Amino acid sequence: MKSRWSDQEAERFVARYARRWGRDLALRTYASRLLGREPSLVLHGGGNTSVKTQITNLLQDRISALMVKASGHDLARIEPEGHTGLDLSHLVRLQNLEQLDDRQMVDEFMTHRLDPRSQVPSIETLVHAFLPAKFIDHCHADSILALTNQPHGAALVQEALGDGVLVLDYFEPGFSLAKASAAAFRHDPGRTGMVWMRHGLVTWGQTARESYEATIDLVSRAEAFLARKATRSLSLEVRTSPEAARSGWNRVAPILRGLLARPTGHPDRPWERVVLIPLLSQGTLDLLDSHEGRSLAVTPPLTADHLIRIRNLPLWIEPPENDDSHAWKERIRKALSDYSEEYEAFAQRHRRPGPETGSAADLSPRLILIPGIGAACAGRDVKAAGIARDIARQTFMVKARIARMGGTYQGLDESHLYLMEHRGIQQAKLAGGEKPLRSHVAVVTGAAGAIGSGISRGLLEEGCHVAVTDLPGDRLESLAAELNGRFPNRVTAVPLDVTSTRSVAAAFDSIILEWGGVDLVVINAGIALTGSLAEMDSGEFRKSERVNVEGTLHLLSGAARHFRLQGTGGDVVLVSTKNVFAPGAGFGAYSATKAASHQLARIASLELAEFGVRVNMVAPDAVFSDGARRSGLWEQVGPDRMRARGLDQEGLEEYYRKRNLLQARVTADHVARAVLFFASRQTPTTGATLPVDGGLPDATPR
Repeated sequence: MKSRWSDQEAERFVARYARRWGRDLALRTYASRLLGREPSLVLHGGGNTSVKTQITNLLQDRISALMVKASGHDLARIEPEGHTGLDLSHLVRLQNLEQLDDRQMVDEFMTHRLDPRSQVPSIETLVHAFLPAKFIDHCHADSILALTNQPHGAALVQEALGDGVLVLDYFEPGFSLAKASAAAFRHDPGRTGMVWMRHGLVTWGQTARESYEATIDLVSRAEAFLARKATRSLSLEVRTSPEAARSGWNRVAPILRGLLARPTGHPDRPWERVVLIPLLSQGTLDLLDSHEGRSLAVTPPLTADHLIRIRNLPLWIEPPENDDSHAWKERIRKALSDYSEEYEAFAQRHRRPGPETGSAADLSPRLILIPGIGAACAGRDVKAAGIARDIARQTFMVKARIARMGGTYQGLDESHLYLMEHRGIQQAKLAGGEKPLRSHVAVVTGAAGAIGSGISRGLLEEGCHVAVTDLPGDRLESLAAELNGRFPNRVTAVPLDVTSTRSVAAAFDSIILEWGGVDLVVINAGIALTGSLAEMDSGEFRKSERVNVEGTLHLLSGAARHFRLQGTGGDVVLVSTKNVFAPGAGFGAYSATKAASHQLARIASLELAEFGVRVNMVAPDAVFSDGARRSGLWEQVGPDRMRARGLDQEGLEEYYRKRNLLQARVTADHVARAVLFFASRQTPTTGATLPVDGGLPDATPR
């Protein structure tokens, strides 16, 4: 590993931040980001950094301060305010205590913050306070953990790193670890760093660069040592290709996702779903295919910091002999039941009263390993599932390194695993805002138009993961780029021709590969044709029929098959039109084909109810645009409408506004809110049509 330190870049951080935050914290921010750029050092809020400095209060008193990373902050993107300032002199005095539980420790942190608005600091705050160095860095370096997580790890650390580091056996993070670290340092203060067994690496220095480069030096030595010792390879009888794994994933993931959903007891929202994303790298597939795979992979995480993300153990599922959906469903159901029973037994063995630990109502795995298919990473949303995937990838790499050097992996023992997973100070890292559709996956057809883009944005604002689909081209790509800027990782663009069953099936496969399944299908794609019946071209009519009717049929068929396989119900919302109830002269093809589409949705509501699937319709009047995004339908039919009425674009929009009872301009946001009403299941409703038209008496459904 190479040092990325640049004096020029460091000075840019000083120029940007020092005036408000001081030079020390500006350089602390820079060095923290350097550590955060290396996934092999820290992942997703892991690790912590600090600097001891002086601040001036309102009374112009100089106060010794510890600026330490706030809990859960990502070092790769940390800002100065991501380090919480605390009264250092008070923290140092806590060394005199014999005991300090988590609740007391956090109370001391919160009552001695220098800014009452700052966040809860790291669980390792007292380590940073008790060690005397000015700058301190702590990370969970892969190469260090590959040494420490073996039966004779301490000897391996000394062999790899030499006498320049202290080696400390495992202590519970927090007060116990801080006391032990301070005692070890006092006994031998001349070292440049400290290795915590089955936990990570700590380095220090009087400058930010000195501490950072001590980390890089020690990690580089560990990497070189591991490379020299890696003389073996995994033993494989078969080798699954990523292409074969993807095919298996698309068949099995919806079943797994459905069985991972937890029943809520709520009649309208009966399932608490998960987002499921795959890890199908060749290295992962090789590990799962190897003779050592199960014994190596079904072991505890590399470090306690990973427990809240991937639990104490992954679930291993052997493929059934019969490769059909029924056999898979039974195999997965049994494996999940066994996992829950084993986890509850594990909890019963180690659960203890008191403020340190809570209880877990959710006994399901976060990481599921299936030879021939790969690793499935589960979370309440794509962010949580992505963190699990990244940790799993790093974990597999380290465990494979240990195997290649002929070693045996050794993680934390059960009691430490249970304690760390359930400590309130750790569980607090998972707290976040609960959006109503946080765990939902939606597909929106015709998303590049005005109504489709408004619906997609509305779903995203409520936490949903959205596959925006349309014909390939700039309109779809620009929409995806725009939405990804606001809702990163929760938008995927899927080219889709609704007239093709193959294209519809490929779209479902693409979404399953992205997030594991689908919960909501919004059928919005449609085209318009103007002209009288007397002059209508039958070929053009058939084109409208293929998109508006057959396209609806293809989506309903694909959704029905998927929802039955997934087993947790679902929702379909058809974007219908007021023309179903009040057709317009010269608009016969659109009115007739949309009426057929509407009727298919009504039939689907009858056929799919037994599977917990609700099918509803929204019927908007004219929506001309969504911001700068013009309606494709009105680009087609608008010119004829304007000529017929002698109006320009503005006049046509005004005409449609004035013709409804409320004199309301109907927008894409209005249609989105109607879709959200059904998607969020506010009432026990299926087979219903919700007009979004400002009140058109002749278009009222009856």
